[in-house]
Amino acid sequence: MFDLNRKKILITGGGGFIGSNLAKFIEKRFPESEVTIFDKFSDEHDDLETYGSYRNLNFFKGIKIHGDIAVEEDLKKIDKNFDVIFHHAAISNTRIYDEELVFKTNLNSFNFFINKAKNDGTKLIYASSGATYGTLPPPQKVGYERPDNPYGISKLKMDQISLSTIKSSKDAHIVGLRYFNVYGQGESFKKGTSSMIFQLANQLLEGGNPKLFFGSDKIYRDFIYIKDVIEANLLACIHGNSGIFNVGTGKSRSFKEIADILIKELNLDVEIEYFKNPYEDYQSHTEADISLTQEKLGFTPKFTLEEGIRDYLPFLIKNYESN
Repeated sequence: MFDLNRKKILITGGGGFIGSNLAKFIEKRFPESEVTIFDKFSDEHDDLETYGSYRNLNFFKGIKIHGDIAVEEDLKKIDKNFDVIFHHAAISNTRIYDEELVFKTNLNSFNFFINKAKNDGTKLIYASSGATYGTLPPPQKVGYERPDNPYGISKLKMDQISLSTIKSSKDAHIVGLRYFNVYGQGESFKKGTSSMIFQLANQLLEGGNPKLFFGSDKIYRDFIYIKDVIEANLLACIHGNSGIFNVGTGKSRSFKEIADILIKELNLDVEIEYFKNPYEDYQSHTEADISLTQEKLGFTPKFTLEEGIRDYLPFLIKNYESN
């Protein structure tokens, strides 16, 4: 079994939601590892390009490098040998429609990491996205994609580059993880793109009513807890199988169910307020087909939505009280 102890590990986007959780997990689980974080970092509330924050790394003891993956000179700062690269840096806001900016940041820079995987023998585990499926009906399955925004297109093109490299370079270890709706500790800096769990919990903690679109009992998402996502990253690194894999629970839940669970867990007596959905072509149902992920990576999510929310609530309460 591949051991991350005594390995040199790079986490791009390490100040972000998933990247910071991954860094925290690795430092605790593999204390002899050498972890380097590369992130653009920003605490500006109007910055729609990056959600990395130094405040997500108060625990971190490793190396921090400030840089932008879209800047060639910055990439030279990490042009050294690593055993493993977890690549999470990206413009991840699906509602940024500046194609040149999204492709330059997400796609063009990806060749740098692909070349390291191919030429240096580096394991490359990177963040793909459920956005590659667009509004296709469930279950969403690898090999059947139809992205409908620049972010989803950029991630699909990254996946296509990966599959081509895997085919031509048999020794390359490259894994793309298509995350579905991730929630958990550390997402507060994602602002308006934070999970529905985070947003509804804060509405309730503020003493208000949870606000949902009309028909939210029929809007379904595959919500996956951050601890399961970190486990998927570890398994992708440990197992020798390259490829593109969905990371979800394989079980969709409605927006209304989230509100109901939070109201119950917080022991509140409030009513849900409904309003018109302002978005056209809104995805009404996501549910990951994780059969390939289970088969090739040995991944089975451990947290139901109820269990994940229950585990997350103490952090949500602490975060609310500290602001």
